[in-house]
Amino acid sequence: MENYTYNSFILQLEGLNVSKDLVYPVFLCLFFSYLFITVANVGIAVLIFMDKNLHQPMYLLFCNLTVSDLLGNSIMVPRLLVDMLRPPSERLISYYECVVQAFTTHMSTTTAHTVLMIMAFDRYVAICNPLRYSAIMTNNMVIKLTVSAWGVAFVLVGILLGLTIRLNRCRTLIRSMFCNNLTFTVVVLTGSIGSMVLTYTKITVVCLTSKNKSLNSKALKTCSTHLVVYLITILSGMAIIILHRVPQYSDSRKFVTILYHIIPGSLNPIIYAGNVLFPLLKKK
Repeated sequence: MENYTYNSFILQLEGLNVSKDLVYPVFLCLFFSYLFITVANVGIAVLIFMDKNLHQPMYLLFCNLTVSDLLGNSIMVPRLLVDMLRPPSERLISYYECVVQAFTTHMSTTTAHTVLMIMAFDRYVAICNPLRYSAIMTNNMVIKLTVSAWGVAFVLVGILLGLTIRLNRCRTLIRSMFCNNLTFTVVVLTGSIGSMVLTYTKITVVCLTSKNKSLNSKALKTCSTHLVVYLITILSGMAIIILHRVPQYSDSRKFVTILYHIIPGSLNPIIYAGNVLFPLLKKK
């Protein structure tokens, strides 16, 4: 890297360090994982939009999560696969491409959390205000929540990159598989956790004070899938932060970073598939 200056517009990605014997097995594993993510998320989104019985707030809001998962994985995985077949010295990326990659990556991860937040709001209304649910969660409200989820993510990521690109570059080697900002991840996770704790605390209080078995059963049924999806996302993000504090586990951190994108993208459509397919089977 001595040939590059700190103002160079060519950066080098450290990428994923895999032994020669494991390059192709790991490559195939990532490739088929990305293929499954694409087919599963596109399939469930198309199914929801094609069937009018599924045009309900919960399912329509979930479609935002499928778009977010597709965006994040489409930015990271193909580039990672290409770099795995290149020697480390040829894993180069232009500065502008790095900025675009950082924007789309953070946009995807941030939107995943904001979408899960608005889905939590939907569950809150369904459980705490069931008689007013139809009046509150109208099509206009779904559109407003969707625009808010993406809009907030766009503004936050825009501010982050706007402040970052003004700074001088301290090095040209990026010790990761793609361009990102860990501090921003910490902020997003903190805000996300706070929002979820507040929402589910209110839901829990309503369930405990009502002592209504039917309400408690409904809460468990409607919130369990959302909580599972959220816990998968949040635990993956926290693992990256923890491993970042231990430099000797940099390879493990890279592996967990990949899982942070692949696991939610793979499991989200599977977890919600039951909720989507059940109304269709019931109708038949």
